[in-house]
Amino acid sequence: MSSAKVNLRDLTLPRLEVFFTGLGVEKYRAKQAAEWIFKKGVSSFGEMTNLSKDLRERIAGAAWLSHPEIHTREVAQQGDAIKYLFRLHDGEAVESVFMRHDYGSAACVSTQVGCRMGCRLCASGLGGLVRNLSSGEMYDQVLGIQQDTGERVSRVVLMGAGEPLDNYRATLDFITNITAGYGLNISGRHITVSTCGLVPAIRDLAAQKLALTLAVSLHAPEDTLRDTLVPINKKYPLKELIAACRDYAGQTGRRVTFEYALMAGINDREEQALQLARLLEGMLCHVNLIPANPVAERGVVPSAQAQVELFKGVLERHGIAVTVRRKLGADINAACGQLRRRLPAP
Repeated sequence: MSSAKVNLRDLTLPRLEVFFTGLGVEKYRAKQAAEWIFKKGVSSFGEMTNLSKDLRERIAGAAWLSHPEIHTREVAQQGDAIKYLFRLHDGEAVESVFMRHDYGSAACVSTQVGCRMGCRLCASGLGGLVRNLSSGEMYDQVLGIQQDTGERVSRVVLMGAGEPLDNYRATLDFITNITAGYGLNISGRHITVSTCGLVPAIRDLAAQKLALTLAVSLHAPEDTLRDTLVPINKKYPLKELIAACRDYAGQTGRRVTFEYALMAGINDREEQALQLARLLEGMLCHVNLIPANPVAERGVVPSAQAQVELFKGVLERHGIAVTVRRKLGADINAACGQLRRRLPAP
């Protein structure tokens, strides 16, 4: 692979059309190639059998095609989750998770190698940010999961390692391709984009008016505690974040999900539930309570079940829609907050 070549898995259809016209080829060939690249998930140009051999050779001279390479896979004891370590072309690797639900199968996709947000309860940022993933590298995770399991992925959550809105352009390109008819045709309503609170990017995303679910990692109902748990709060405090979320719901008509990881003695008291209810009053939203998952380096202790139910009850009494997240993959360190940077063994 030459550094001058372009990875066709990184291109949206308009950019594929530019690529093909640059080769002196009819623009409609881009749509044919897109279906091979994104719907059928081929790993070589030789598999594109409705393109001439000469054209395939010309494409190969100017481009390359990333492909999912599974380095390791771990299956949860109950069989409802599989964690993958995907090896990347430069020797780095990312973790992804396949999750089986009653309503369909989901892929939890990473958007960066590492993360620079430094959230206190998350393993992904322990080594800082190494680099962004390209949109094709995100797409490869979904293709790899489908090819390995033989099951269709019908939902995607951008909740793996990294902050999706810190890799905004590639995240949007990934969403464009995976929801397209030439791609996996996953409904935008089945795509969730997670963020710890990058306010300008939330506002930019709202302006796109996409039928996505925005999930905000909140974890605290007031600034002093959130500054500690989610350091980006120092730059974009709760007043700005909640205003952006209210505007997002208003512009898109989509309710915002607030992720709230309950940690014993830190953010799970009754008065904190009351603060949260007041903070979200009147918003089109939903709170997803998550008994915090263990991360050895973080020393986080999950709240007891009784405290989770107490917190949930306070929110419900104040008219806030709330659920407690079903725990998947914790026994293989594949649950919320547990994905991390791991280099593949030689």
